[in-house]
Amino acid sequence: MIDEQLLKYLENIISPERKERFIEVLENRTNFITVAIEDVFQLHNTSAVVRSCDAFGVQTAHLIESKYSERLDKNIAMGAEQWIDTPRYDTTAACIDELKAKGYKIIASSPHTDSFLLDDFVIDEKVALFFGTERSGLSQEVLDKADGFVKVPTVGFSESLNISVSAAIILQDLTVKLKKTNLKWQLSEEEKLNKRLDWTKKSIKSIDEILMRYYK
Repeated sequence: MIDEQLLKYLENIISPERKERFIEVLENRTNFITVAIEDVFQLHNTSAVVRSCDAFGVQTAHLIESKYSERLDKNIAMGAEQWIDTPRYDTTAACIDELKAKGYKIIASSPHTDSFLLDDFVIDEKVALFFGTERSGLSQEVLDKADGFVKVPTVGFSESLNISVSAAIILQDLTVKLKKTNLKWQLSEEEKLNKRLDWTKKSIKSIDEILMRYYK
């Protein structure tokens, strides 16, 4: 349960404009679409995907780090890592199992023979979009366990795009489509309050001292 008294107390410390900005941003946040990034080698690519999640209102980016760890570059994420939830997994299987247990349809971003072109992709249930490495794409494990495939249509000699570019294009397209539906895509009221508290804490430099005084 969210401590609403604590939230009210802390929101009196930050500016009214910042409080209203948090509320405004949370109205456009969703976990109906989520992202999973599998063993991306280039640090800046993972960070750029997280930044795109923030820009297009996707609240969670799942980071699979079985080969490479700490894939976030704060200079490239431009502070987005403060506002986006980034659960980490040691294995691809653990990430897929958790997302499936939460009711997500696993969608692999891949130039697969069965891929839907992005324009034709219909979002009618919760989806987890998987993006793979720059070198070899998604693992065979993701391809075998995927419920579907999507790709960005291209007309040049390059078959695929850089992961961060592909993620930005797909997220922009699908979040626009999602908001035109009657699906319940927004965060729950409890989720919004939790994020308001989390973001408010992150906005206060001396938060540890303030919390000590509050609980005393």
